Amino acid sequence: MATTVERLHAALSEADFPAERAELVRCAERADADSDTLRELNGIPAETYASLGEVERAVSFASPEDDRERAERRRTHGKPGLSEQAKDVGEHPIAEELGENRGS
Repeated sequence: MATTVERLHAALSEADFPAERAELVRCAERADADSDTLRELNGIPAETYASLGEVERAVSFASPEDDRERAERRRTHGKPGLSEQAKDVGEHPIAEELGENRGS
C-alpha cells in the first residue's frame, strides 16, 4: 500500500530543504513514520530535493482522497519529458454526460 500526502507531510515536517534522499529517510525515521511512507521514501530517486513539493511528485500515493487533491495533483506537471497532452486527464464532463462529444 502506498502512503498518503498527510503521512508524508507528518514524516517530513522537521526536514530541512534542500535535502538528499538519505536525509529525508532519516528525518522520517526520527518522526516515527509508518513502514509504507518509509518504503516510498526509500524508493524515490537518489537526488537532492529542493522542497516538499518535489518529494511529493517523486513519491507514489494511494489514490487521492478527494476531488480537490486529485485536481491539485493534475495541475502540477511532475513528469519531466511528457507533454501536457500526455498527462493523465479525465474525460471532459460534457462528453461524459452526453456519452459523446458532438464537436460543438
